[in-house]
Amino acid sequence: MENERGQEFEKSAQALLEPIRVLLLDDHPENLLLRSTILRKYGYLTETATTIEEAERLLDEIDIAVLDYHLGAGQFGTDVAAKLRQRRPEVPIIILSATLERRFGGTEDMHLLKGYSSIDDLVSALRSFEAKKRGKPVVVDARDFFYSRINMAIGDDVVLEILDATGNWQYVNDTCARLLERPRDWFPGRNMFDEMPELGTDWRDILRTVAITRETYIDRTYRGLLNLPRKGEAWVWNVLVFPITLHTNETGVVLTARTLERKTIV
Repeated sequence: MENERGQEFEKSAQALLEPIRVLLLDDHPENLLLRSTILRKYGYLTETATTIEEAERLLDEIDIAVLDYHLGAGQFGTDVAAKLRQRRPEVPIIILSATLERRFGGTEDMHLLKGYSSIDDLVSALRSFEAKKRGKPVVVDARDFFYSRINMAIGDDVVLEILDATGNWQYVNDTCARLLERPRDWFPGRNMFDEMPELGTDWRDILRTVAITRETYIDRTYRGLLNLPRKGEAWVWNVLVFPITLHTNETGVVLTARTLERKTIV
């Protein structure tokens, strides 16, 4: 009995040490090369396939599958997903596709949108599935992934900030970070009004009111909301503030701003 327990322990310990093997299916070899190179840098072993037939030959050798949806010539990665789910239901599946309009029938465990989901999204998904396989607790901070979908819907040309009712930043997009000349990871946890006292109490009251009443605020002003214009300039902003339920289940606000015009002050 003790010998059997020792063997089981050794197998478990070995499983924790072995690298995760990821199947990458894509009909474009250049995509496979890029993803494979990146994932190897994160410590994953990769098996690549450009056809359904190649992928199916590898199904017994992998821990996670990352499958492109449309493979051309009427072939789809979900065909591989269905066979993998039937043969090895414990293996997680990630589908990569260019659209969310088509339903996949629930075979995949995660769906990432090509062109918008970043390599960080893919690595986060792999880390989550890896933790499950290794029997570790899975703790995923999904706020950036969640809030980035709002940014995707609004557009990268719009300054976007997500804050709680008191003005603490939860998320800013790249456009906002560039405008304020700070890295994006500098903002979360800091308070807008502490960092930008020139905003005054009016914007503090606006954010609090939107969060409490769940009304929407629209403003077009020369005040220069996010960073005061440089000397000799006046910026016309189109500003929209609307409520959102934050990842903490508290009510916060989404603040968007688009520069409509920049005027030179004579």
